Amino acid sequence: MAKARTADEKINGTTETIETAFKNDTETLKSNFEKAVKGYDQLLGFSKETVEAYVKAANVAGKGAETLHNEIYAYSKQSIEDSISAAKAVMASKSAHEAFELQTDFAKTAFEGYVSELTKISELFAATSKETLAPIQGRVQAWVDVVQSARAGCIGFALRAST
Repeated sequence: MAKARTADEKINGTTETIETAFKNDTETLKSNFEKAVKGYDQLLGFSKETVEAYVKAANVAGKGAETLHNEIYAYSKQSIEDSISAAKAVMASKSAHEAFELQTDFAKTAFEGYVSELTKISELFAATSKETLAPIQGRVQAWVDVVQSARAGCIGFALRAST
């Protein structure tokens, strides 16, 4: 009889151990599934925000290109008008010395205007580039956060699975 009780106790103990292990595994599976769904939702959110950032960057780039185009067009138009005006003045000059003076003044003014305009265009281009990349740079940090979050979840899962 004592042996029968001991065998029953062993069977009951084994059954309890199996039930406990099954319950723990079920809870772990459920917990990990919920984390996977959360990670998937987080990844979808990241993708949506990234697309929005690229759209914003494209809009800023388009406006910047338009600004650059307008600036170059205005300078070109003014430069042509100044060249025509200077050519008329040189043609109307009464001496070669006067024509040389007019041409020298025009060349000096044209060069200074060119350097000034080139500086302005370079500054516009740099500002446009910086504004265009700003939304995308924010997404890089967001990606690092997503990866670290996913990595932390995987490490936690691996630690729980090994115990």
